[in-house]
Amino acid sequence: MSPPLPLPVTSEQRHQLEKWVRARTTPQRLVQRAQILLLAADGHSDTAISRQLGLCRATVARWKQRFLAEGLTVLTYDQPRSGRPKSVLTAAKIKAIVDATRLTTPPGGTHWSSRSMAQAQGVSTSSVQRIWRAHHLQPHRIETFKLSLDPQFTEKLADVVGLYLAPPEKALVLCVDEKSQIQALERTQPVLPVREGLPARQTHDYTRHGTTSLFAALHVLEGKITGSCYARHTHAEFLQFLQQLETETPAGLHLHLILDNYATHKHAAVKTWLAAHPRFHLHFTPTSCSWSNLVERFFAALTTQRLRRGSFASVAELEAAIHGYIEHHNAHGKPYIWTASFEKIIRAINRCYPSSDSGH
Repeated sequence: MSPPLPLPVTSEQRHQLEKWVRARTTPQRLVQRAQILLLAADGHSDTAISRQLGLCRATVARWKQRFLAEGLTVLTYDQPRSGRPKSVLTAAKIKAIVDATRLTTPPGGTHWSSRSMAQAQGVSTSSVQRIWRAHHLQPHRIETFKLSLDPQFTEKLADVVGLYLAPPEKALVLCVDEKSQIQALERTQPVLPVREGLPARQTHDYTRHGTTSLFAALHVLEGKITGSCYARHTHAEFLQFLQQLETETPAGLHLHLILDNYATHKHAAVKTWLAAHPRFHLHFTPTSCSWSNLVERFFAALTTQRLRRGSFASVAELEAAIHGYIEHHNAHGKPYIWTASFEKIIRAINRCYPSSDSGH
């Protein structure tokens, strides 16, 4: 039996076929068709091609015939398939679905599902899902936000962000806050460790053994933490912590403290102490803007990595765990880098306000 004749493919056509095969973005069906023609052009039989590509022999023969009849362009489109024709939604219907998703709610509900929207609009569920994906709509999700009503919001925010992005020379910028009422909770049963297919598990039951409050200062430049635990969190404890910062920081540097608006920080005794220690400068964040104080990021890590799954038989054990975490953080941690400019933050906050087409 004589070998099959090579498929007649010009040099230009071969170049295009090889380009399709090499390109990572080429659809797989087009790559497969190009491979059929390239192998046929090299003199391989239909049987050999079908075995190499994992196709049936009839598919190989069909694409060779279509190529001979219509050229390369035939590879880039498919013939109509049998069955129900695909429905095409009009632009008006797509807009109606998008507007209904954004501006209305279903009867008796707070948000649309793809099924309820499909029923209300008289389309298929898959059509609604495609439209939502194309317009980046996710009505099943919700995020929380809180807008500050501080009349000095812009001034305070600009001041704090300025300290992060352009700290003053010969000074330390410290983010200071209290994590108050940390409970020493002892679980009534040991925490069960992670197993294959199961997460770590802990009992809901616990015994309370008291609370402690952590005063902490994050050194913005180095990322290190200065912290102390106290039984209470009044202005007296805050003054003790300020004295600790006075003692443990180089005397020749000014200290710029970023704090929230807690009354403890503005107590008359605190103001008197600050007047006697002029190297301390207090910068208050806007109200309801705890996110603007970087030490909150440390508190979140402390909670998730050490406290939430911990079991503590006493306040002393809890405080030892906190100080142990601080020591480990100072030895191995890295600074938190603030990157958002004042203008970027303002644009993000403005997006939280209802737009003119929100229907409210």
